[in-house]
Amino acid sequence: MTPLERFTSRVHCGPDVSTMSVPPSSLTAVARSSAGPTAVFHAKFTLPSESGAARSSSLSAAGTMWLMARMIHPIIVRMRLVLASASPRRAELLRAAGFEFETLVVDVDESVHPGERPEDYVRRLAMEKSARAMEILTEEGPAKAGHYVRVLGADTAVVIDGDILGKPRDDEDAASMLRRLSGRPHQVMTGVSLRGREWEASRVETTTVEFLPLSEADIAWYVGSGEGRDKAGAYAIQGLASRFIPRVEGSYSNVVGLPMAAVHELLAGIASRP
Repeated sequence: MTPLERFTSRVHCGPDVSTMSVPPSSLTAVARSSAGPTAVFHAKFTLPSESGAARSSSLSAAGTMWLMARMIHPIIVRMRLVLASASPRRAELLRAAGFEFETLVVDVDESVHPGERPEDYVRRLAMEKSARAMEILTEEGPAKAGHYVRVLGADTAVVIDGDILGKPRDDEDAASMLRRLSGRPHQVMTGVSLRGREWEASRVETTTVEFLPLSEADIAWYVGSGEGRDKAGAYAIQGLASRFIPRVEGSYSNVVGLPMAAVHELLAGIASRP
């Protein structure tokens, strides 16, 4: 009898591990991903029965996402997700959504190019961040056998009247930004770039946020809190500024710094790529 060989498939952004022992020569795997609030990976295996007739066993592993790119005999396949960002808010969003990941801080020039549209700007910076992180990982040496590296880069900008509002230079600049946002809707755009060793996929998520009219006292109070000093547009929707925001159209997590549904869709869309 041919010795049984153990195949182990493990997700790196979810808690479950599934193992089964089958003869490698008789294994056929058909993988599909199902839609739903949490992604589930299903693999249907066709196995020989003791009498020689085929029988099937269906496995389903629940979790935030079950990513098994492909069975590579006899290597363990595991996704390694790397967040190319120093933002604690992005890390918190990923963690809250159930992802396991590493953080790699990268430094890129965030200057706006002449004539660059806001959506092109955030996409470019997200791509540059993921590219730089992949360069650093490559310089450290090839990834361990069987690890599928996914690098996630993102950049968020607040846009009003076509102008990009980045992080304020100082409190005076923050107050000026809030005066522009007062009583008006504006857009928050986040570019998201997901990169493997041989490919890159990106998209831009846009959310409309509306501010109540702000008095000078409101602005002075909020600027004095210091909350918006390191935030695009000089405010944090998840904090004290929430009292000034009556309406949000689109992804809320996008305004915080990372559109989680978009991240999920990008990861699911490239599950089988190296």
